[in-house]
Amino acid sequence: MKAVVINEYGDNSVVNIIDIDHRAPQAGEILVKVHAAGVNPVDWKIRSGAGQRMGLTLPIHLGGELSGTVAAVGAGVDRFHAGDAVYGIVRSGAFADYVVTNADQLAHKPANLDFIAAAAVPLGALTAWQAMFDLAGLTAGQRILITSGAGGVGSLAVQLARSAGAHVTAMASAPNEQFVRGLGADDFIDYTAQPFEDVARDMDVVFDTVGGETFQRAFATLRPGGFLVTSVAFPAEADRQRGVGVARVQCRSDAAQLASIRALVEVGKLRPHVATVLPLAAVGQALALSEGGRTRGKIVLDVDG
Repeated sequence: MKAVVINEYGDNSVVNIIDIDHRAPQAGEILVKVHAAGVNPVDWKIRSGAGQRMGLTLPIHLGGELSGTVAAVGAGVDRFHAGDAVYGIVRSGAFADYVVTNADQLAHKPANLDFIAAAAVPLGALTAWQAMFDLAGLTAGQRILITSGAGGVGSLAVQLARSAGAHVTAMASAPNEQFVRGLGADDFIDYTAQPFEDVARDMDVVFDTVGGETFQRAFATLRPGGFLVTSVAFPAEADRQRGVGVARVQCRSDAAQLASIRALVEVGKLRPHVATVLPLAAVGQALALSEGGRTRGKIVLDVDG
């Protein structure tokens, strides 16, 4: 099978596509024929050196988000059977023809999505879910600011927050206004036109996927006792003394949440936006596009293509 592997850290010159044999699933595992794989910032960050900080050991098989078909199951697995369509996140190895993973990491794929679209859902939706609901405790009627409403995570966050009954304010550049409003945002802020903290006020929750200066300025938009959760910044001790809650979300696999997300997709309350589809052979191009940070929606590798 084909697999994307790095033997050292660096730029895209260290990314290799190699031929290897896949192994059989052991007890509690499933072998998945990967049809599509989502490309995320964490992938090029791992390539650039974050893999070591994450506890991964070289050589590293890249890719953490997939949709595919169960090819075989290990002993003790009764939730899946060969031929089942699945989606979810794995620790590594999704940029490949096949991957073996713990059965508890995946869920059945939304029936109304093809494999390309399904691969654009798990990581972004789980990150948004765990940030907004698990950490920030977002509930119906509350006001939330999402700092990048057009991105792969933010575009799903807008829809999840809206489906929960929150009042959603989303930030993006002017060309993305209609896209973001079409996702369900109640209010839109063009961050290039004015300081967003001059417009957004008294927010119950901020979900930040930008980091840096945006993360720091976002505190000014919260009401006393509000909550800022970020997927990219690392809150300092001083940030915890502002009279508001602050946390960094670390996305984890959760089959029950994936099942809830699937239900929202199947009733039309959540839809992914795929910006670019590339073959596995163009993984370097896909990583470069992600690293450029200007993509609306998701980049997906068509592993079958």
